[in-house]
Amino acid sequence: MVDYVAACLAEMARAYDDGLGPAETVFVGGGTPSLLPPALLAELLSGVRRAPGAEVTVECNPESTTMELLEELRSVGVDRISLGVQSVHAHVLAGLGRHHVPGAVERAVGLVGEAGFRSFNVDLVYGGAGESDRDWQETLDAVLALEPSPPHVSAYALTVEAGTPLARDAARHPDDDVQADRYETLDATLADAGLDWYELSNFARPGHECRHNAACWRQEDYRGFGCAAHSHEAGRRSWNIRSVERYIAAARADGIATAGAEVLDPERRALERLELALRTRAGVPAGALPPLEQLGDLVERTGDRVVLSRRGRLLANEVLVQLRVP
Repeated sequence: MVDYVAACLAEMARAYDDGLGPAETVFVGGGTPSLLPPALLAELLSGVRRAPGAEVTVECNPESTTMELLEELRSVGVDRISLGVQSVHAHVLAGLGRHHVPGAVERAVGLVGEAGFRSFNVDLVYGGAGESDRDWQETLDAVLALEPSPPHVSAYALTVEAGTPLARDAARHPDDDVQADRYETLDATLADAGLDWYELSNFARPGHECRHNAACWRQEDYRGFGCAAHSHEAGRRSWNIRSVERYIAAARADGIATAGAEVLDPERRALERLELALRTRAGVPAGALPPLEQLGDLVERTGDRVVLSRRGRLLANEVLVQLRVP
């Protein structure tokens, strides 16, 4: 852990030497950052140069969330926590390869509130093996009943990634129709509780949207540090070495750990911008899609923009393939 944090700090230092400016938003995730000792995680965050008022989010597992950790994070400017809950049912978590100690979620959320975090997120996953309609509704109800109640919820349909144990076990693969039903339950339940969708898988009370993710969905520039981290700058995408050991060696040698890069041509970049925007409540310009009558009830017109309807969100790829650069 010490070597890994030192490598991240070395990569950051090289980027600042090369002219990288301060960050408007920071997101520490892509794993389980809260497994780091609190002082080491604080040291990592202290190495990030931030603009005034920057949003700083750290992902935490309920089991490893302690008051010591939260106080340390607050001391270095973290203002947002994202808790990986997934489900409140043990049998569903077991199917996802996750386990929670009973009461860990309630305890973690209580600590987040006690530590003074105004904004936090609860991460959920639906469509796992063994999950019933009732299980999913009970998870949503339990999350909304937490004290304090989460102002932001992210909920993702379980997806099968090649090369994983899930991919090799066909009996655990999610069913598309079941996942569609789960999404409709999710959307209706959260809307009734005052959390509106602003991206296909993200719901928030007004003022609690994740600024970091929203910037990525607008195709703005971002810089990733760490093993397998991705970056985007003016149409150039790059990614870091995936092996932890090789990443540490490269970053500590000269602060550079890039494994590869690609440059998008202007048309491809413009199309990807539309693809990202279609996933959000902002939608796309009306000229980016065929006449609305051809899309039926999959979209809605809002001024000069077109936004996915609830049914359209279930079939977003059907709309996405019809996008064109105006």
